[in-house]
Amino acid sequence: MPVPPSPTRSPAANASAPAAIEGAQPFRSAEDAWFWFIEAWTARRDGARIVAGAGLVPRPCEPIDVLRVLERLYRQRRLLRDHVAVLGHYGRRLLPPDPRRPAEHRAHRIWHEALDRLGTALQAKGIVA
Repeated sequence: MPVPPSPTRSPAANASAPAAIEGAQPFRSAEDAWFWFIEAWTARRDGARIVAGAGLVPRPCEPIDVLRVLERLYRQRRLLRDHVAVLGHYGRRLLPPDPRRPAEHRAHRIWHEALDRLGTALQAKGIVA
C-alpha cells in the first residue's frame, strides 16, 4: 500500500529528492554543502531552530538532507569510518585539511575521497550544481 503524502510537505518533498524551493541556489561544491551542513547542525545543537527558506541564500535542501545522503553512503560502504571522521573533524574546524602540513596529508586524501563520493550523490539530488 503506498504511503500518502505528508500534509505538511509538498509532493516533491515526499520523493527521493529534496523539496524544490523557489529560487533555490544549489551549492557550488560538495565542500560548500558540507560546511553549510556543519554550521546548520552546530547552530541546531546550540538551540537554533532550523526553518526551511529562512537563510540569506535559499538552498534546494534542508541540512537533514545532506546528513541522509551521508548516512546512505555509509550504509552502502561507499564512505568508511575514516571518511566520516575526517569530514566531521575538519568540518567542525570549517577548514579542509592542509596538504602542506605533513600531519594532514592522509586526512587531505581522505577528505577529497569523501567529498568526491558525497558530491556525486548530492549532484544527483540537485543539491550541488
